[in-house]
Amino acid sequence: MSTSEPNSSSSDSNLSFSERHYFSSYDHFGIHEEMLKDETRTLSYRNAIYQNSHMFRGKVVLDVGCGTGILSMFAARAGAKHVIGVDMSTIIDMAKKIVELNGLSDKITLLKGKMEEVVLPFDKVDIIISEWMGYFLLYESMLDTVLYARDRYLVSDGLIFPDRATLHLAGIEDGDYKEEKIGFWSDVYGFDYSPFQEVALTEPLVDTVDMKAVVTDAAQILDLDLYTVQKTDLEFSKDFYIKSRRNDFIHAFIAWFDIEFSKCHKPIRFSTGPHAKYTHWKQTVFYTRDTLTINHGEVITGRLTNKPNAVNPRDLDITIDYEFQPEDDESRRSSASCQYKMC
Repeated sequence: MSTSEPNSSSSDSNLSFSERHYFSSYDHFGIHEEMLKDETRTLSYRNAIYQNSHMFRGKVVLDVGCGTGILSMFAARAGAKHVIGVDMSTIIDMAKKIVELNGLSDKITLLKGKMEEVVLPFDKVDIIISEWMGYFLLYESMLDTVLYARDRYLVSDGLIFPDRATLHLAGIEDGDYKEEKIGFWSDVYGFDYSPFQEVALTEPLVDTVDMKAVVTDAAQILDLDLYTVQKTDLEFSKDFYIKSRRNDFIHAFIAWFDIEFSKCHKPIRFSTGPHAKYTHWKQTVFYTRDTLTINHGEVITGRLTNKPNAVNPRDLDITIDYEFQPEDDESRRSSASCQYKMC
């Protein structure tokens, strides 16, 4: 995910501490290296653009959160009339050098500033491209900025790349790592540090999960159409129903997202799930206090609620309410309301 908010001194003075911290994190080289080396991410965007050059030829393209400019350059090489890239972080200064070095300065205009404040050289754009996704799809995401750009600049029949995102949830067996992360605090060199267990249980873990650890079917908990979604839709509550594929234990829920470029001549998709090739988004793990002993075919029902944090809207407050009620064994029954904060 890149950024698309300002870095001018006047704009900076209007930013909160959390906003300055967020945007400055994209000033650093390492995070852009990680994103560029994420082939699932970068090649999906390149294929969506290059394989559909007929859609880009002669069009004005807006790259929201352009970062190092890679998507802008893909669009320019695909034949775009002109590309405007907008980003807040100082990495855009490096992007300008890269664009010039690759002989595309006449086709690409890079603007440092907030999407809501910059003045574009065109009143309207034909296509918006953006890599806006964050962990758990919405954590520190730029989707609200993309939606502003859509409503303000996109022509009525314009295109958005990508234009669909879905979020999924499943149950996993992860006893060893849960013991390492949560159980550790019960005895720290002979001392009881158990209050830290409460803290650890509320902090989702971003990590890679082996597909073999997934115990249940997956439930879709969010489906975003970028042509119609509104900012208010990003606060949601969704029921889920997941069925066990085998006899096992469940120590946590896992979430991941899938992305689609549906308007391509041949739709292009990629997943950040445990069944797919590694991406820098990995998966998001939500540990539960109780361990569930589940048999093949048994079901966990529940509801996931997500809303931006009241203090810092780029953080997320997430609640997972679940019930596991096997009919034949009361001792295995469990229900809980688990509170998490991604920050």
